[in-house]
Amino acid sequence: MKKNINLKIVIIFFIIGLVLILGLGASYIFMLNNLEIIANNQSNLELIGIINEQLYQTKIIVIISIIAYTIISVLIGYFVLKSVVSPMKKLIKSAEKIASGENIKINNKTLDKEENSEVSDIESAFSIVTNELNQKLNEVNRQKKQIETILLHMTDGIIAFDTQGNIIHINPAGKSLLILNENDDTFEKIFKKLDIDINIEKVIYLENWTSSEQRKNVGNKYVNILFAPFQDENDRPAGVITVIQDITEHVKLDNMRKEFVADVSHELKTPITSIMGYSDTLLECEYDEETRKKFLTVISSEARRMAKLVTDLLTLSRYDNKKVTQEVTSFDLGELVKKCQEKLRFQIEEKEHNVECFVTASVPPVVADKYGIERVVLNILSNAIKYTPDKGTIKVYVGFVYNDAYIKIIDNGIGIPKEDLSRIFERFYRVDKARSRELGGTGLGLSIAKEILNKNKGSIDIKSEVGKGTEVVIRIPTKKN
Repeated sequence: MKKNINLKIVIIFFIIGLVLILGLGASYIFMLNNLEIIANNQSNLELIGIINEQLYQTKIIVIISIIAYTIISVLIGYFVLKSVVSPMKKLIKSAEKIASGENIKINNKTLDKEENSEVSDIESAFSIVTNELNQKLNEVNRQKKQIETILLHMTDGIIAFDTQGNIIHINPAGKSLLILNENDDTFEKIFKKLDIDINIEKVIYLENWTSSEQRKNVGNKYVNILFAPFQDENDRPAGVITVIQDITEHVKLDNMRKEFVADVSHELKTPITSIMGYSDTLLECEYDEETRKKFLTVISSEARRMAKLVTDLLTLSRYDNKKVTQEVTSFDLGELVKKCQEKLRFQIEEKEHNVECFVTASVPPVVADKYGIERVVLNILSNAIKYTPDKGTIKVYVGFVYNDAYIKIIDNGIGIPKEDLSRIFERFYRVDKARSRELGGTGLGLSIAKEILNKNKGSIDIKSEVGKGTEVVIRIPTKKN
């Protein structure tokens, strides 16, 4: 095969050179023949001799040129074969191997003598470039998979559109947050469905467009939608990226904050109004001692209520800002519960409640802030007394399960509606606002109790049924041996 190629190259070079040499020689000889004819017509013997000598020399030169060019053609053909044809054949073979999926290795492969003699610098360079290209492709594929994995598991939705508004890519979160189906496949369809007045051209071409962020209620969720244009490698507009964030919890917290401010304002306004009204009345008119005493009692009661409200708010604020100093000690939970029951004895006797306390003898000491736990127990027990009708029954159990001591308080009071159970730990939330306010509650007791137990690594659970009563279970870690 190699010899045939070599022979073809030599023949091609030889024929081309031969044609050129013979063409030039023939032209020169033709010109001399014409001169010879003219000289014969003029009988110029001297000129005829010169022309004959030139013809002879020209023929000699043509013959020598043909021989020299033959040798040069052979050498050029051999050089082209070794320097160009053989490397090209190797490159073609390497390309065929790459196309078939084979890995080409030069540096790490042991070649036999024949192969080693045929491998050129061009093939080595080609193989190096091929290996580097394979590495780059593998790196690109790896990065692509990483990006796809990140997009797949992102909680934020991502949708990419081209300049015509067609979807290039969308992750599962994007479909879920916007509640999209198969027919929602373009920019216009998606945001027209969400009733968002937006145009893709505005996002792409108007840099100072200020409506690139939208907040929308989708189903039972609130989402924040951000639009941002992206460009291609030539810095030309290529489409729009849309990021969808679930801000439902932020909206709920914001609403709770607003409700909290409104509730605080209302709770403070009511006692302040009462105090101002009664005090102004006393100042404006003269009343008998009994009426004055009655008015002053109301003023004192409202002032105490306001002071308790402010105290509870400050307590919650300290817990929120982590400024509460806890004195963690080891103490007997059963004794603490009995102490709390004794503190509330007058309220219990006033409503003629039957309160029973059962303490298991094997309850180990608990490790917590004793003052905080006492406050929690007093709050829960006082709630049971307040919302249990006269001559009702309240049972208190103190026991131990796994690594936690527990206090279970069960009453047969008015109970809590099922729809309110999920909100009873919210600040200022009351099931029966009028009755709670009448009984002196601030609506912060359970919120404070939950904060205290969280700080002490404890928990509180409440089960209740309207008209049948309420069960509260408090769990507190015990002392580690």
